[in-house]
Amino acid sequence: MKGMNIVWKYRIPLLAIFCCLFSSALAQNELPIQEEEKTAPGLSPPGAHPVEAAPPRRLFLIDQIYINGNKKTKDYIIKRELPFKEGDSVALNQLVAQFRLGKQQLVNTRLFNDVVISLKSFRGYLVDVQIDVKERWYFFPIPYLKPIDRNLQTWAEKGYSLDRVNYGAKLNYYNTTGRNDVLKLWLITGYSRQIQASYNQPFMDGSLKSGYGINFNYSAMKEVNPLTVDNQQFFLKADSLPKAGRFLEETMTGSLQWNYRPGLKTRHVVRVGFGMSKIDSAVWQVNSQYISKSGKTRVIYPELSYSMSFLDVDYLAYPLRGFMADLQLHRRGFGSDVGMWMLNMKATKAWEIGTKASFSSQLTSTIKLPFKQPFNQHRLMGYGDFYLRGLEKYVIDGVLGGMTRNTLRREILNFSVPLPIRSQSHDRVPFRIYAKTYADLGYSYTKYFRDNSLNNKLLTTAGLGIDIVTLYDLVLRFEYSFNQMGQNGFFFHVKNDF
Repeated sequence: MKGMNIVWKYRIPLLAIFCCLFSSALAQNELPIQEEEKTAPGLSPPGAHPVEAAPPRRLFLIDQIYINGNKKTKDYIIKRELPFKEGDSVALNQLVAQFRLGKQQLVNTRLFNDVVISLKSFRGYLVDVQIDVKERWYFFPIPYLKPIDRNLQTWAEKGYSLDRVNYGAKLNYYNTTGRNDVLKLWLITGYSRQIQASYNQPFMDGSLKSGYGINFNYSAMKEVNPLTVDNQQFFLKADSLPKAGRFLEETMTGSLQWNYRPGLKTRHVVRVGFGMSKIDSAVWQVNSQYISKSGKTRVIYPELSYSMSFLDVDYLAYPLRGFMADLQLHRRGFGSDVGMWMLNMKATKAWEIGTKASFSSQLTSTIKLPFKQPFNQHRLMGYGDFYLRGLEKYVIDGVLGGMTRNTLRREILNFSVPLPIRSQSHDRVPFRIYAKTYADLGYSYTKYFRDNSLNNKLLTTAGLGIDIVTLYDLVLRFEYSFNQMGQNGFFFHVKNDF
């Protein structure tokens, strides 16, 4: 009985270690492609000879690629994602893998609800390929209503106050010219104020390898987080400070970027820009090093960054198989006051286990140099998607940190609900439901601003939950988590952070 109590006491670290060991073992023993993926029902079109009758090593020439269903997307943008092109010589037994990769690439553009690639016809040693796509809706002028808090749990602790809500309008225009370009215009007011305008064109030349982007953002906030107290954000509110201005913090950023994509799976982005931050004197009185190590209330700085991403997964929004990684090197400012080098790395590997189960392991790390930075550059765990499941209520400052998330999931339901409206591209809403268990490990180091118990400490969490994956890459996550402090609770997320 005593032994069982010890096991239960250390259940979270043991589960985390087990998941890490399991992911390491899988990495050394790649699972084979399932038998159902080795067959290709669409490879024998009506009237054609069965593919199996042809010698597997005989080369056939791809003559024509026919595309159907793309009313907005340019044909050459679709062909850009294919691992084969017209005029290629390919063995028929290799087309199965190439068709699967082509579908994977097209789905991950997030331009289509469905993609089917098949052989259309044979003419001697010439073959034609058929690609059928169902385009998404691309134009989204939508009203905006969102709490200012980091997540729904934090908003709930504030009593779901409508005073802590931003409102306005967002215009997101995807595939603006049919070349997978994106135009965004945001006008948001309420508790804070935000104006954002950006345009990203991935293909600006005939080679379809280079592109550009323009970004501008302005925000003004009535509430600022100048300190971390008891592992939680401490806020100042302009309305409660009689001598404070209307906004406690204003920021403005702008940038130009160059995109380069030499192949199918790797992308490079170089970005140059500027930034400006200004705080009210009320913020400075609480933390004089909030935006500047020398105690300034206004800073202007240049920015330069390089990022590289690699994508080879079956479904970007919820990968069950494959590998993807991101790396970013960022330089902010060139003086000693706000100067900073930052390196971010994130990698995710997913393995299929049988036909319905999958295991994924994600590793994320960040380092900021020098270690002494203004407080707003010490924000690390608990912001964005850098958090441990089960510690959503907390934030952890640091300039050096890492975490690993390990998830075992199994599909329990897969169905579609037909829509009453008649539409070739939106005739049904698919649902995939997964049961999962998970364990996370993390660590955040800081030499300064270390007056909180979760700094400089190995952190462990674990839990179980349900994921619902549906149309337009929407992932609903229902999770019940435990952490090493003996706390547990239910958490809800509306995107997939893995």
